Amino acid sequence: MLFTFILIDKPDSAALRTAIRSTHKAYLAAVSDRIAFAGPFVHDDGSTMLGSLLVIDFPSRDAAHAWLADEPFTKAGLYGSVSVHAFVNLWPQKAGFPPTA
Repeated sequence: MLFTFILIDKPDSAALRTAIRSTHKAYLAAVSDRIAFAGPFVHDDGSTMLGSLLVIDFPSRDAAHAWLADEPFTKAGLYGSVSVHAFVNLWPQKAGFPPTA
């Protein structure tokens, strides 16, 4: 089942996000075959990060929460707000997304 993680950073946490980002990306790589889509929420300037949106396939909600508990940004205390929701994809996510750089 797909689970959507809506993860909003604590205020003034850009330095922490930058410091942990490579570890976070390596952690995501371990489940890359199960990621429907993932990326940062950004401010209207298009580059200042303010959180993360992840949609990942897990066998259960418990497995999704266990994965999130070990996620590097979570362990570092980056997130001020965390929501996890089951998700059903009814629309082809390729439409409307810019090409990957």
